[in-house]
Amino acid sequence: MGIKLPLFIVTGASGSGKTYVVQELRGIMPNFDVFDPDHIVEFIGHDWEKVRNIWLRVAQNIAQSGRMTIICGSMMPWDIEKCVDFPCFKQVYYLNLHCNDETRERRLRERDWSVEMIQEHKNFAKALLDIADKDFDPPMPTIDTTDTDVTLVASQIKEWVLRYV
Repeated sequence: MGIKLPLFIVTGASGSGKTYVVQELRGIMPNFDVFDPDHIVEFIGHDWEKVRNIWLRVAQNIAQSGRMTIICGSMMPWDIEKCVDFPCFKQVYYLNLHCNDETRERRLRERDWSVEMIQEHKNFAKALLDIADKDFDPPMPTIDTTDTDVTLVASQIKEWVLRYV
């Protein structure tokens, strides 16, 4: 099977800043490959199982070159564990980006989201906070992006990743 390296997933409900932090992470972590999984949705649609399997395959192939991957997308352990390439990783680590409800609502309204979808993601964000310590191994840390500059968020993510490499 080759090299088994860890995989890092920066998760969070929509509007938390996952896409926003990708470019900054690429700049400060040039030895890692950083991806936003939503970038392939326009080509393959909203088949989230397929999206997850594709990204884990990409990360697994990158690992064979001795490099590690950070995926910035809403991905949960119970879904990732079903992926074909899940056993190819030494460990999968999760970090949660979070913002307060008002900020999330503003960010998602700017994307023309419906009231129902915004509420769904507020609920998801709350659920992530509730399960961070019990459904993730190791427990999932949270970074609040409400008023935090993207540069600081990226540096906090970098510190978290470097703890495990």
